[in-house]
Amino acid sequence: MGLSSDPIPSLRAWATTLGGIKYPILSDFHPQGAVLSLYGLLNSESGTARRAAVVIDKQGIVKWVSAYEPGVLPTPEELLAVLDATS
Repeated sequence: MGLSSDPIPSLRAWATTLGGIKYPILSDFHPQGAVLSLYGLLNSESGTARRAAVVIDKQGIVKWVSAYEPGVLPTPEELLAVLDATS
């Protein structure tokens, strides 16, 4: 799933411009970034979410967090290696 500090109408509009998204996108708009802060993923200067990938196991334990600069995304190989290591 995705998590953003944007309000729900903005997330819907963004998903629509992409032709739809097949996974849930959650809004952490109010209170601004409360959940993102818990994961250390809120940019305190701008109040926006940092780009990141988070792996959480079936018991709800965070196994891996990696933040990325704007425009940089994890490779499928990186994510698959993390998933293999945590399963």
